[in-house]
Amino acid sequence: MGSTLGGVGVLDKAVLVLDVLEVEPRSLAELVDATGLPRATAHRLATALEEHGLVRRDDEGRFTLGTRLVALGRAATEAFPLAGAAHKALRELRDATEESVQLFVPEADRRVCIAALQSPHGLRTIVPLGASLPLLGLGSGARVLNGELGAGGWTESVGEREAGVASVSAPVLDRGSIIAAVSVSGPIERTTKHPGRRYGEAVVAAARRIERDAGLRPDLP
Repeated sequence: MGSTLGGVGVLDKAVLVLDVLEVEPRSLAELVDATGLPRATAHRLATALEEHGLVRRDDEGRFTLGTRLVALGRAATEAFPLAGAAHKALRELRDATEESVQLFVPEADRRVCIAALQSPHGLRTIVPLGASLPLLGLGSGARVLNGELGAGGWTESVGEREAGVASVSAPVLDRGSIIAAVSVSGPIERTTKHPGRRYGEAVVAAARRIERDAGLRPDLP
């Protein structure tokens, strides 16, 4: 593949294809439109990624993300000791609030979900493990990672990133720096338009437990 399309450029193009398919499945024509790649190049890349299990075809013949990415995502997540250390705190937070909970870490200009537990309710918010969202985008998790905190040590958002969804997030600290954000999110009809009043204290407590369980030193420079 490298000899056909040339050097590092082919890796950039392959990642572009995966980025586009992360949004939704695409036909070849849609893939060409979304990436701006020549049709032959887009087809060559997509089929090569398909051979490696990184891309597959859905029932309609569209290109979509492949199942091998599930295993790669799990392995990448397990490489974060913080995710394992956060499990008890996240489980307690999920059980106490009965809403979905997540742990995000910053990565370049993105925030990546390295741990998540889903609400027991049928109507719930779902942030998949490994989900990559804009770091400078909307939502309480992004705002916390950018240092936006209220007086209670938490930040809330209502319908910012997704209509009908509210969330509350608090920072996980190590040596005075924010290294992660713990979040609880759910439909506004349960969380209300002031979710911080309901969940802020519990989210902050979860962040403090994660720091203890992970052996972090939040107060040191």
